[in-house]
Amino acid sequence: MSLNKHEMAALVARDIEAGSFVNLGIGQPTLVADHLPADAGIVLHTENGMLNMGPAATGDQIDPDLINAGKVPVTELPGSAYFHHADSFAMMRGGHLDVCVLGAFQVSARGDLANWHTGEPDAIPAVGGAMDLAVGAKSVYVMMTLFTKDGTPKLVPDCTYPLTGLRCVNRVYTDLATFVITPEGVRVRETFGISFDELSARLPIPLLSGDSVPAR
Repeated sequence: MSLNKHEMAALVARDIEAGSFVNLGIGQPTLVADHLPADAGIVLHTENGMLNMGPAATGDQIDPDLINAGKVPVTELPGSAYFHHADSFAMMRGGHLDVCVLGAFQVSARGDLANWHTGEPDAIPAVGGAMDLAVGAKSVYVMMTLFTKDGTPKLVPDCTYPLTGLRCVNRVYTDLATFVITPEGVRVRETFGISFDELSARLPIPLLSGDSVPAR
């Protein structure tokens, strides 16, 4: 079975090292906050000016003045801090974040990222802080479905959409497989409801098999 978005978020959370400073992008990546171990000491940063953000707020926890960059109500953890937008971007650009988790329209086999515009005339561009995160974070994880609704691959030889960053993506987490972008190529780390051979047949890029990935 393929993974749903919550299962994908749990996989990403599993791979974030304890004590990391992490930014979660708008959309599905924000779900990662709900799967982080409470005792891991992971500090979440949101570009609208907050450190030590907690999971999404529900019920009586909701405060309309306490939101993440995607305008989703969130909670605060002990030691939370608030600061100016400019200071937040200085943290992003200054290499102070260990990991950022972003959504994407496309990722190339080299790790190029396209996640702010499809190039369609009626599409609304929404780059936000993605360019700053893509070049400023020490590791960039992408969380996305592997194919569009019409079956078009989103892991491609070259991005055809406007680029956010060049050679910046380290890992890609999808509903059908997780991938590691290496100097040797794209390595399949795990598959879900699909074999390595089936995956290779559907994607337009060469794939390297991890030790734990079955061929059939």
